[in-house]
This record gives sequence, structure tokens and C-alpha cells, in this order.
Amino acid sequence: MPPHTGPLVSILIPAFNAEAWIADTIRSALAQTWPNKEVIVVDDGSQDRTLAVAKGFASRLLCVVTKANEGAAAARNTAFTLCQGRYIQWLDSDDLLSPDKVERQLGALRDEDDQRTLLSSPWGYFAHRPGRASFVPTSLWHDLAPVEWLVRKMGENLHMQTATWLTSRELTEAAGPWDTRLLVDDDGEYFCRVLLASRGVRFVPEGKVYYRRVPSANRLSHIGTSNSKMDSLLLSMRLHIQYLCSLEKSPRVNEACLNYLRCWSNCFHPRRQDIGWELQALASEVGGQIEFPSLRRKYAWLRPVLGRDVAWRAQLALPEYKARVLFVLDKLLHAMQSGRRSLS
Repeated sequence: MPPHTGPLVSILIPAFNAEAWIADTIRSALAQTWPNKEVIVVDDGSQDRTLAVAKGFASRLLCVVTKANEGAAAARNTAFTLCQGRYIQWLDSDDLLSPDKVERQLGALRDEDDQRTLLSSPWGYFAHRPGRASFVPTSLWHDLAPVEWLVRKMGENLHMQTATWLTSRELTEAAGPWDTRLLVDDDGEYFCRVLLASRGVRFVPEGKVYYRRVPSANRLSHIGTSNSKMDSLLLSMRLHIQYLCSLEKSPRVNEACLNYLRCWSNCFHPRRQDIGWELQALASEVGGQIEFPSLRRKYAWLRPVLGRDVAWRAQLALPEYKARVLFVLDKLLHAMQSGRRSLS
């Protein structure tokens, strides 16, 4: 093994029913060029072969534990209690890290930086072929102060994928545990708290993350028609606004909050109009108002023909159907390319 130089980095992987992807994810963690690392996989009561696959990689570098199913946030909290690292790399069980991701980020630290410097990196979507990942820069891909980062995130409806961050243990402990009440957007809310505890974000463009885009029905973050997930999202939105307003009270903060509410209101309408009124109340707290979302133009013509409910269901379902078709097509192309390589 290479000598253990530099701080220990803990790569923490929560996993639930991820047998199709977990092996590739673990390989990307073990392949990190940063030599001083540990990998911890927490199986969250999977009902498939996730645990068996992960145990196949068990070694001095990789620890695998299992627990009763309590959700991703609880699995992450368990992983953190088991780790020893001075830096924490969160990694979802279907995503990949570029081999030098951690090394690039730690190498970007400057003499004036301390344990409250938060490191981020680029991310790109892919399905089965990482080489085809699409990296599309946003205004978050810069060195930013916490308040500026949150204003841009909420005002422009942006996000950073979970694995892009590299967080010191000091920052992780200051932020507190993942919120187990949140069934969706637990990562968005969690990293708001990390940001609040930080001195700012250092963006490292060379360290890349590959974010696997799977069909919505297979994603924990998919809301659909789940009332419990809608309630969870509303809680996360309340907390986002609370966090940003605690940093600055200004017209630009108010406008960012209002745009954030407008962008996410379509997750609730028309099924949960009670939440719609709660969003109106939140908007009034920041000095504005929002309108209930309307059908997009290419679906609006369905309403007089098939009725409101069918039109709204079509607006939700058809993009998902398209994504599923593209996902299957990419899988076939990946299989064809793999077959050609094996024959050559």
C-alpha cells in the first residue's frame, strides 16, 4: 500500500437496493489517488443483493455494515459515527468519482485556508456511460461566500450534487446530523447548514463527479404523488428560506426566496392546494406573492379535451416516459460498446 500521507479521508456510501450500481460506485471510491482513505458502506436494509455485492469488496480499506431500513439520512448518520476521517466525502450508491477528485480538492487548499473552508467540484449527468457525461457549468461553479452561494442557488433554482462536496470533520460536526424527517431534498437542506458553518466555498474545477440519472421512479428524490414526500419538501423549503434570511435581509434575498417558491410550487399543484396556500404565506413573509402554476403550453390543449386531472398527469408522466426510453437506449449502446471491446 502507498504510505499514509496527508489527512485521512472517509468516503461514506449509504446504499438501498443498489445492486445494479454499487460495485461501480465502490470501485470509484477505492480508485481515489489520495492514498490515505477509508470507505464505509452502510446498507440500509436492502431487499436485493446490495449487501452481498458490497461485502465482496470488504478489506482493510473498506468496511460494510447493515442496518434496518430508516432512509438515506439515517444511513449517512450511521456512516459518520463509524468513520475516523479528518475530511468527509459523501457518495451516493449509484454515482462515481473521478479518480483524482479528492486529491485535486485537497491540493487546492491554500495556506490561508482552515477547516472551515468548504470544497466543491463540477458534476455531470450520465446514465450508463460516464464518458458521455454532460458537464454544464452554472453560476455555483465559483469560489463564493455562503450568502452569495445560497442567493444564486435559490434565485436561479440550481443545485450541487451530493458528492461534489469535500467537507472537513470540523465543518461536518458543526453542521449537525442529517435530518431524518426529510424524505426528499435532505442533501439540499444538509449542505445549507454546512454552508452556514463555513467561511465560504472553494470551487475546484479539476475534480469531477458523475451523477447517474436513473428513471424518476427509481430515485429516492422522486416526489410524484406521494403526500409524505410533498410534506417533506415543504419542510425543506421552509428551512432553506430560514437559513438564507438568517445570513442577510435584503431585497435580493427576498427575490431569491420568491423565485425559489415559484420554481418548486409545481410539485404540489393541483393535488395539494393546502400546501399551495402555505407557500403563499411563506411568500408574504418575504414581502411578495406567488401564483399557482399553470399547465405548460404543450399540455394545456389537453385540458378542454380530456379534463384538468388528465392534463396534469400527462405533464408529470410524459417527461418521465421520455427519460426512461433514453435510459434504456443508453443501456443498449453501453452493452454494444462493451461487447465490441471484449471482442477486440
